[in-house]
Amino acid sequence: MGQLSKDRVTEARPFCNVGVDYCGPFYTKEKRFRNRARVKIYVAVFVCLVVKAVHLEVVSDMTSEGFIAALRRFVARRGKPSIISSDNGSNFVGAKTEIEDIQRLLGSNEHNIKVHNFLLTKEIKWKFIPPSSPHFGGIWEAAVKSFKHHLRRILGNILLCFEDFNTLVIEIESILNSRPLYPLSSDPNDPLALTPGHFLIGEPITSLPEIDFSTTPSNRLSTWKHVQKLKRDFWSRWHKEYVNELNVRHKWNRGDHTVDVGSIVVIKNDNLLPLQWHLGRVIAAHPGADGIIRTVQVKTATGTFYQSIKKSAPLPIENIERTIASTSGEEL
Repeated sequence: MGQLSKDRVTEARPFCNVGVDYCGPFYTKEKRFRNRARVKIYVAVFVCLVVKAVHLEVVSDMTSEGFIAALRRFVARRGKPSIISSDNGSNFVGAKTEIEDIQRLLGSNEHNIKVHNFLLTKEIKWKFIPPSSPHFGGIWEAAVKSFKHHLRRILGNILLCFEDFNTLVIEIESILNSRPLYPLSSDPNDPLALTPGHFLIGEPITSLPEIDFSTTPSNRLSTWKHVQKLKRDFWSRWHKEYVNELNVRHKWNRGDHTVDVGSIVVIKNDNLLPLQWHLGRVIAAHPGADGIIRTVQVKTATGTFYQSIKKSAPLPIENIERTIASTSGEEL
């Protein structure tokens, strides 16, 4: 595995070093009422390479002017970046119809010249990853997957108007920016974790209280309530997958476990409201007769209780640092 690039490990304000990619197409209806004419749109995904915050912009068409307009909106709300990284379009093979338009746009010299001239006036540097090497842009490819994978499944054949679709996209952006990254302190009474929202607004991103429409048929909901239901459906799917990815178990030959006393864990809970994470600090570990930990005692903001290790996932960065430290100790 190669080392992280300099842009990933250099301290900078949010969205100073940015990776960008397109995903789509998605479809909206032309008018709000009694209309089934489909209009193709796309979403530009901007990812901060330092704090992993996500910014989503809805783009109406695959033209250079449309991309520059989305970039101008991004700069107006998030500030001017110093470096923008992206692929150059040649890694798209064009085998699937949904990426042919993206290939034609990002792979054209005319588009690159227009974008380059615009960035020169803003003193922004544009960097391309090597052709046919999407793993060089894994951080924004992961953001595209997190957004697109579940959005397609909750939408299905539903057609929203442009305004409702844009509202849903921004709601999903807040969900992605609410994920816990690292413990805020080592105090056992403080189970809070750092999120991308802390870097953007100085505190965790939360949602307004809302009614659960997950069991209500869509044809009985107003347009706004329907968007709320879609947001909740996205949260229900995505946060379960995020916790499961934190809790990956590999085959082992000796008794060992990465959950230690004092570490912050994300507790799997299927009944949480959107943008709420059930965090706790492990205060005791209880191994079984074979010496392998299967139950831990967790202290949360609401009390202390026992939790199965299968439903407790340590935060990824803390887990990585512990692995590096243990590996360094073995080498010494």
